Amino acid sequence: MPELPDIVVYIESLEARILGQTLERVKILNPFVLRSFAPPIEEAHGKPVSSLHRLGKRIVIGLQPDYFFVIHLMIAGRFRWLEPNAKLPGKIGLASFHFANGVLLLTEAGTKRLASIHLVKGGDALAAFDMHGLEVLDADLVTFSKQLTNENHTLKRALTDPRSFSGIGNAYSDEILHRAKLSPIAQTQKLSAEEIARLFDATKATLLEWTERLRLQARDKFPEKVTAFRPEMAVHGRFGLRCPVCASPVQRIVYATNETNYCARCQTGGVILADRALSRLLKKSWPRSIDDLE
Repeated sequence: MPELPDIVVYIESLEARILGQTLERVKILNPFVLRSFAPPIEEAHGKPVSSLHRLGKRIVIGLQPDYFFVIHLMIAGRFRWLEPNAKLPGKIGLASFHFANGVLLLTEAGTKRLASIHLVKGGDALAAFDMHGLEVLDADLVTFSKQLTNENHTLKRALTDPRSFSGIGNAYSDEILHRAKLSPIAQTQKLSAEEIARLFDATKATLLEWTERLRLQARDKFPEKVTAFRPEMAVHGRFGLRCPVCASPVQRIVYATNETNYCARCQTGGVILADRALSRLLKKSWPRSIDDLE
């Protein structure tokens, strides 16, 4: 799922292409992507783009005078920028936004249709999509600490809860926790002041570093390779590969369709955390520490 760094770079690329441009028309290529019915989509036609901004993991395209497209890419939704008369792909195309200088195409790979578009009118309607998560890059340590310890959850859950922190998901939470040298299952209300400060610094540094890295990769091109799995990452999506800090094999916790990746030596004092699937299967054979594997 695209997270804060990916969304920021998407928005910067869109600003360069459609800010101030008139939206000629919208084509809904898959009826399931449009989740709103009032106002009708035709009311957006012929209106200039007045703003673009991020709302959590959503991209908001503002149109004059007071209309907003709220787009959630979910797991597999992506944008493409096409030439004005380019042929639209039928299978993965969900919707196309047509401008005089090009076409913004929303696609979604796979068979699940989770990406969504809402068209709303007015600031109050837009505010309904705000989960009020803290924008860490705009916060100070005191505010961050208060938000983190307001309830007692695991660090992984707290960082990825959109009501707690804005724009952080499965991928960057893994990278943040590795940089902070903290366990994903550590309890928020049991952290020391030093650990909270370390997490705060790691969160800011990770988000800023990856935003700049993705910005440089895109350069003047539209970002096409938006993915949660990048070879430069320290632990996310790197189960079994070597930690770049200590060279121990990266571990994982699998739950539902997601997994948490971490380094046992760097983050959990060498302890391998129980995995719901494998540890129950292996029982007594489940390794208790990273030393049992090496």
